[in-house]
Amino acid sequence: MSRKKTHVNPGDEVQVIAGNHKGKQGTVLEVHAEKEQVVVEGVRVMKKSVRRSEDNPDGGIVDKDGPIHISNVKKIKSA
Repeated sequence: MSRKKTHVNPGDEVQVIAGNHKGKQGTVLEVHAEKEQVVVEGVRVMKKSVRRSEDNPDGGIVDKDGPIHISNVKKIKSA
């Protein structure tokens, strides 16, 4: 089993260099190397509906950070 190498790691500060969110900056929360995606805090905020549960008794709509392609980000500084 081989591990894919990426140029960013969780905690790195990155800037989006392509796509709809070009120019935005944020911290990398997650890296999905097998899918070639990263989740950057505050860059691609998506609305997601959630069911009622113990954690969320009212259910409703929550904001969630969505993934973007790893080639669309540039590292600014390391963690």
